[in-house]
Amino acid sequence: MGLSSLGIFHTIIGVGAIIAALVDFIKYGKINLNKLSGKIYFYGTIITSLTSLGISKHGGFNPGHAFSIFIIFLVLGAYFLNAKRKNSARARYFENFWLSFSFFLSLVPTVNETFTRIPVSQPLAKDITDPIIGRTLLFLLLLFVIGSVYQFFRQRFINRADILE
Repeated sequence: MGLSSLGIFHTIIGVGAIIAALVDFIKYGKINLNKLSGKIYFYGTIITSLTSLGISKHGGFNPGHAFSIFIIFLVLGAYFLNAKRKNSARARYFENFWLSFSFFLSLVPTVNETFTRIPVSQPLAKDITDPIIGRTLLFLLLLFVIGSVYQFFRQRFINRADILE
């Protein structure tokens, strides 16, 4: 596979963050920064995004690095809203969306790298322009949109219930 020590560390932490996010989506319908799995996603995503800045197959700054920087801003913004705007119903919409969007953006390079490396003997895709990568990313985009709409309506229900209490 040809991964450096930094690449291996990055991959292990990244897989842990993805698993934590999936656990949260299943349990809570969102990434919940108030739970251990949400915290694992948050810190794992920050570490993975930072370590990705030191990794480059093609040398120099590339779109993957830009994704990483944007993802850092998204998760830090969501963390700020979670920590400092606890009583703001509107902040929950942004927090949910930013965390979900950071997860979706994390999957773009994940899919590209995974499909062009696995299985080792004959990877699923030859390069990032392979149609299987495009179809997979389109499917993930569809899931992201459906999930975001679900989170919006679920949060609206939660916000209304909080008002009635």
